[in-house]
Amino acid sequence: MKSQDETLEEWCRLLLRAFELEDVDVDINEVLSLAGVAAHSVVRPAAPLTTFIAGFAAGLASGSDRATDSTSMKAAMDVARTLSQAYAADESLGTAVPPAAGGTAGVAAPSGTPGE
Repeated sequence: MKSQDETLEEWCRLLLRAFELEDVDVDINEVLSLAGVAAHSVVRPAAPLTTFIAGFAAGLASGSDRATDSTSMKAAMDVARTLSQAYAADESLGTAVPPAAGGTAGVAAPSGTPGE
């Protein structure tokens, strides 16, 4: 029987191959860590939503040649992690998180994005 780590590695490779993204390096532990932060800082269903949106933002930045794949992914995950943690802090104070000026997609890409 395969371990959870082996199963996730295999699943990741299968998904990447299905989307013709074999050359993309995915840090599974970093994605799972971001999901954990979102789940515990916002609500559990925020985990897949957060990772999807961070991945989409990274893909837009990378696909438009605004940044490399690894830079786009790291920046998008950093934005999502920071926003999740800020949400939890603001919730504990009873305040709402204000919308980001110009969106957060620009943070994931060095030279701006359509969200700006």
